[in-house]
This record gives sequence, C-alpha cells and structure tokens, in this order.
Amino acid sequence: MSPEAGGPPRTESARRAVEAVWRIESARIVGALTRYTGDFELAEDVAQEAVAEALVTWSREGAPESPVGWLLATARRRAIDAFRRRSALDERYAALAGRLTEGEASSGAAVPPDRRDDLPWDPDRIDDDVLALMFTACHPVLAPEARVALTLRVVAGLSSEEIARGFLVPVPTVQARITRAKKTIAAAKVPFEPPPAGERRERLGGVLSVLYVIFTEGSTATSGDRLLRSDLAYEAIRLARTLSALLPGEPEVHGLLALFELTAARFPARVGPDGEAVLLEDQDRRLWDRSAIRRGLAALGRASAAGRGLGPYGLQAAIAACHASAPSVAETDWERVVLLYEALGRVAPSPVVELNRAVAVAMADGPGRALAIVDELVASDRLPGSHLLPGVRGELLARLGRTAEARTELELAARLCRNVRERSVLLRKAAALT
Repeated sequence: MSPEAGGPPRTESARRAVEAVWRIESARIVGALTRYTGDFELAEDVAQEAVAEALVTWSREGAPESPVGWLLATARRRAIDAFRRRSALDERYAALAGRLTEGEASSGAAVPPDRRDDLPWDPDRIDDDVLALMFTACHPVLAPEARVALTLRVVAGLSSEEIARGFLVPVPTVQARITRAKKTIAAAKVPFEPPPAGERRERLGGVLSVLYVIFTEGSTATSGDRLLRSDLAYEAIRLARTLSALLPGEPEVHGLLALFELTAARFPARVGPDGEAVLLEDQDRRLWDRSAIRRGLAALGRASAAGRGLGPYGLQAAIAACHASAPSVAETDWERVVLLYEALGRVAPSPVVELNRAVAVAMADGPGRALAIVDELVASDRLPGSHLLPGVRGELLARLGRTAEARTELELAARLCRNVRERSVLLRKAAALT
C-alpha cells in the first residue's frame, strides 16, 4: 500500500509527529487547557484524548499546518463534551459553548490564522501557564513520590510506562500515584496559578527538589542493571532549562541547571562499552561533553551574578565545576572542594554532604582525617542501610593499609547496594584486596 493510501509509512510518520509535538509542547498544552477549563485533571485527560485522536486523524489526513492549535481545538471540544455530560445548565459549559463556532467543530479542520485568537493559546500567557503547571504538579499538598510522578506526566509529557520503567516500579503504582495526585489537588482546591511573589521562593524549593530527585535517579540509578537512566536525567535538564527561562532572577534555578549540565557532561565517560561503571579517576576526560560544561559554567555564572551568594544547588554546581575544569583527579583543586563542602554543610547539612566532604578531605589531606569524619557518621548511625558509608569507609581503610577491615566494609557495601553496576565495582575492589 502506498503512503498516499494511508499505509504503514504514513501511520509511522503521524506517530513520530504526534510524539514530537507532545514531548516539546505538552506542558504548554496542558497548562493552557487547565487555565481554560479551570480543572487540572480534566485538562490532562482531554489532552491525552486529543493525542489519541491525532494518531488516527493525522495518519489519514496528514499533520495539520498548526499541530498545537489542532490539539488544543480538539481537546477543547472534548472538554466541552465533558461539561455537557456533567450538566447542561453548567455555567462554564454555557460560556465555553457560546464561543465554539461551527467551523471549529468540524473534525480535523485547520484553524484559520485570523481565528487563532479564539484558541486557549495566548502567547502572553505561555510562560505563566508552564510556571503554574510546575508549581501545581509540585504542590506541597502532595507526597514527594506523587510530585515526581505528576511532574513527569504532565510537565515532561512522559507516559506512565516510561515513568514506571525509569523508577523501576509497576505501571499500576505510577498510575495510582498520578490519579491520587489529581484528586488531591482537586480536593484541596489548589489554584492553577504561580504563587504570589512573597510565596514563590518558598514554594520554588519544592519544584527544584523534584527536579533534583528526577535527575539524581537518572544520573545514578538506585537499583537495576544500568548505572545511568539518561532519559530521566535529560528530562530533568530540559525542565530546568525551561524553569530558568521562566524565572531568570532566581539564582538557585540557575545553580540547579548548572549542576545538571556539569554532571551530565561526564555521562559519556561514566560507563564502559559493556555498561560497566567507570570511576572518576579512570574516566577518559576527552569524552566529556565540552558543550555541556560551557553551558554549566555559564549557568553557574548567572547564579553567582545575582549577588546573593550560592545556595545548596549552586554550591554543588561549584563543586562539579572544580571537577569539570581539572585535567585529572590528582590535579583537582581539592582544597577548594573541601571549602565548598563545608559551606554546603552549613546551608544544607546532611550526612551525605558530610560523607562527600570526607572524600574530599581524603584527597586533600590524606585518609586518616577523613576516616575520623566517617567514623563519626557510623557512630551516630545517620546513614542506616546505605551502601555509601561502608563503601567510602572501605576505600579509606584500604588506603591506610588496613586490608582485612577494608575488604569487610566493601563486601558489606556490595550487599547493601541495589544497583548491579555499582555492586560489581564494590566486589571488584574487595576482591583486589584478597
């Protein structure tokens, strides 16, 4: 069958077109529809219905001149149908139906340029729509895991299957989290709008933390047989870029983006040909993405230029910049890295920060002082069940020549580690001490 007859080539072309438009424009589409309908859950549902209809119609008729306009018009008709089903007397339906013209109702019809103002796609409101969508998906009324799932679904445009695959949880679990999140937002009557300026910085922390969780899982998977889940990491980078464009005056947004870019720059060298993990000291730095490093340093410069001092993400980005600019591990400015971790420990104290500071101290001053820091963490039991603590302790003991103790710690770390690739590195180190 020829493509003109609507055979498989045309179907595949339509699928690629729909996927491309959705991945790039989903946040703006859902945001515009949420503002239009006043119903977050309905907006996401009708947007998905419009995507499903596009797969059929575009395969038959070809992609329209304005794909986004087509999806918005189709989704708006679906929303009107939903309002009609709810109540023929509903005031919102009456207002919406009154604006629906006969021409817009025809299936698959392109929207004339002089009529596009009728669509819920106001160029002056795009930024506000995406910003409101991010703050709504990351609202503090939701549990952290629900914020992550909802952000990936409605802001990043990922399917439930993609989210489940990325976080190694069953698809029904993801779907249940998303459904509960939508219902919670509706029950709490969360307004679809960016928070007032006085509340924005406080709420912004929640948005940034969700992006940080997504990127962290992508850059070092907590479990499974892959070290990297680059699809998650690059989605977090894309969302951080969007957020930095929407909030150019917020230094921590630029700091987070800088951290992502500088960390992702090392991705090409972090895994070997067979997917095995490659440690920092063994990485071929010629493989590092220099364009990503330049973007990261530029974002870090914007964070510093605000004059408020670097926050937690900016400080982590500054540490990543030390690694990115060093020719080798030995030539890294470890004294500066130690100072940056000390500053990070003051503004965002955590046992993981202390553990990373210990690693930097070991490189700057030797393993003896670093082991004292790690032993304090062991004594306080601040990282129970984590493979990171015995992993670092084993490395330090090995450098001090305490081989038997080091092997025991590394074997413990391997038992606790749920990522196959990281576990193999730990076991290889332990075996080398035999």
